[in-house]
Amino acid sequence: MTAPAKSPGRSRKPGIIDEIPKDIAVSLTEAGGLPWLCSLIPAESSLHDQVVIHKALADPLRLKILFLLSAQPLCVCVIKHCLRIADSKLSYHLSVLKEAGLVESRHDKNWLIYSLTSTGKTVAEQKGHNSP
Repeated sequence: MTAPAKSPGRSRKPGIIDEIPKDIAVSLTEAGGLPWLCSLIPAESSLHDQVVIHKALADPLRLKILFLLSAQPLCVCVIKHCLRIADSKLSYHLSVLKEAGLVESRHDKNWLIYSLTSTGKTVAEQKGHNSP
């Protein structure tokens, strides 16, 4: 038995572009193709930083802390009063936010004052107080 004759225009192996809807393939090719699209994926280190921030924002108490600190820098006792939570719980949540780079602290005599970092301010503005 003889092998089927190759069609003149199909000497290459089919690729992903051949397997997706034509309109997607055309617009993808016009934009720069698969190499361009794959180059849009951020570096692992950048993704890690974003994951840490998103995990920090995944708790309602930490979002509440961000909103409080968006008004002004605050001492722990004021944050604790507004949220009505134990010291240990507040300490944990503040450390998560600090590790994510969203809040920072400074000593003022016997007080520890927390404030938003520039990243924390950006996040608080994006979340907005009136968001559903």
